[in-house]
Amino acid sequence: MILYHGSNVAIEEINLAKCRPYKGFGKGFYLTDILQQAKRMAARTTKMFRGEPIITSFEFDLDSAVKHGLKIKVFDSPNEEWARFVMTNRDINVKQPSHDYDIVIGPVADDTIARLLRMFIENFINEQQLVKELTFSDVTSQYFFHTEAAIKMLRKI
Repeated sequence: MILYHGSNVAIEEINLAKCRPYKGFGKGFYLTDILQQAKRMAARTTKMFRGEPIITSFEFDLDSAVKHGLKIKVFDSPNEEWARFVMTNRDINVKQPSHDYDIVIGPVADDTIARLLRMFIENFINEQQLVKELTFSDVTSQYFFHTEAAIKMLRKI
C-alpha cells in the first residue's frame, strides 16, 4: 500500500528524534493512506512554518511487518479504547512512551475529536456519549511508526 506524509519539507530520511511527543499515538512518524488528508496536512504545516506543501510517498506492506514480528495495534474506528489510548498519549503527566507498539493504525483525533476528548476528561460527557459523538465524526486515517524497526518497513517511492 502507498502511504503519504504531508509537510513543508521533503522527507529524505526519517529521524524519530525529530518527532514531537504528546501526539495522538505518541512520539513517532505519522502517515496516511488518504492522499487528500496528506495534502491538507502539508498545507496546514506550510501555513504554520512557511515553505511549500510537499507530499512524500512511501510503500508499506502490513503483512511483511507482521511477518517480521512487529507489535502492531489497529483501531478500526474511534471507540472507548481508542479514546483512552489517545488521551494517555497526549497527557503530559503520563510517562512517555505510554505503549510499546511498533506501529499503530487508526483514526486521527482532529480538533473536533480533541474537543470531545476534553469534554470527556472534564466529565461533561460520559463514555457512551463520547463513543456516540465519535461515531458521527469525519474519520480520517493515520499510520504511526514508533520504532526504528517500524521505520525499516517503509520504502520511499
